[in-house]
Amino acid sequence: MLQALLLRLRLRLVAHVDGPLLLVTCLIMGVGLVTVYSATYDASNRTLAQAMNMAIGLVAMWAVAQVPPQKLMRFGVPLYAIGVVLLILVFLFGVKVNGARRWLSLGFTRIQPSEILKVAVPLMLAWYFHKNEATLKFRHYVIASLLLLVPFALIAKQPDLGTAILVGAAGFYVIFFAGLPWRVILGLAVVAAGAVPFVWTMLRDYQRKRILTLVDPTSDPLGAGYHIIQSTIAIGSGGSFGKGWLAGTQTHLEFIPERHTDFIFAVFSEERGLFGNVILLLLYFALIVRGLIIAANASTLFARVIAGSVTLSLFTYVFVNMGMVSGILPVVGVPLPFMSYGGTALVTLSIGIGILMSVQTHRMLVRQ
Repeated sequence: MLQALLLRLRLRLVAHVDGPLLLVTCLIMGVGLVTVYSATYDASNRTLAQAMNMAIGLVAMWAVAQVPPQKLMRFGVPLYAIGVVLLILVFLFGVKVNGARRWLSLGFTRIQPSEILKVAVPLMLAWYFHKNEATLKFRHYVIASLLLLVPFALIAKQPDLGTAILVGAAGFYVIFFAGLPWRVILGLAVVAAGAVPFVWTMLRDYQRKRILTLVDPTSDPLGAGYHIIQSTIAIGSGGSFGKGWLAGTQTHLEFIPERHTDFIFAVFSEERGLFGNVILLLLYFALIVRGLIIAANASTLFARVIAGSVTLSLFTYVFVNMGMVSGILPVVGVPLPFMSYGGTALVTLSIGIGILMSVQTHRMLVRQ
């Protein structure tokens, strides 16, 4: 009797867990934890904190995976509304740190509402397109774009360009997977290119400096160009097979800034070299391919667009982070998924993987 009960409980625990997604995610987390330890060897409590963050992320992933997509859809509108209201409160009463107003103080702690929108925006837009699936017209894409523009503008105003890009990308991917015509996409690309001079005038001084130093980091080697110079030195010094774990000189002599958060890829590259980078890229590639397969096989419009958005958002995280650390993109403060130290982004990404699991496993149950 007890054995049968334990078997049922075990089956219940794994019923809505996608094995390939869980395996690859845990492998990347394991690599990340080892790298965080190396990057913070003089502060071992951060490694323990990151292990706790990962445990919380896995629990959040499992919990979201248990919820069928049709029920996840119901969270779209309230979560979006709460997120936008909180962003407005940040604009009015937010805590200002280092020139940026991104947090709300609750007395005992602070929260960053923009993180909520990374999940709320794609859920909201996916719900909107699912609701209007039978009568989709051009005006629906316009309304969806306005729903995306509101949080994007509020986050960019904080200013938090990195998070604004991620939220904007997640929302755009939903609109794209909902069937946005290619001629409209090309038209938007032309408009965006023409708006570059105007956008340039809207950027803050430090943002312009980051872009200019991308072209020539040596123009300000101790200022805006310092991050790029040190990270590229670390990546190059890793060679083919790296210097070995805990043996990175750029890391342990503290030349790499933010080495346990946004620039953890530089730490990994110095220690593991080109071979390690290829393995890491293959792990991310496997995660993204699995996500796209799940999106392609989804049984409803909502499931398809939300799975596609989550997957391509993950790709955006990886591309932007590795691009900025390698010196081919401006530094915008985007973490490397499941590698960078930090709880909020890790839990948000874990929820995204949980959504993919929900889409995959509940689809299978329906077909059976």
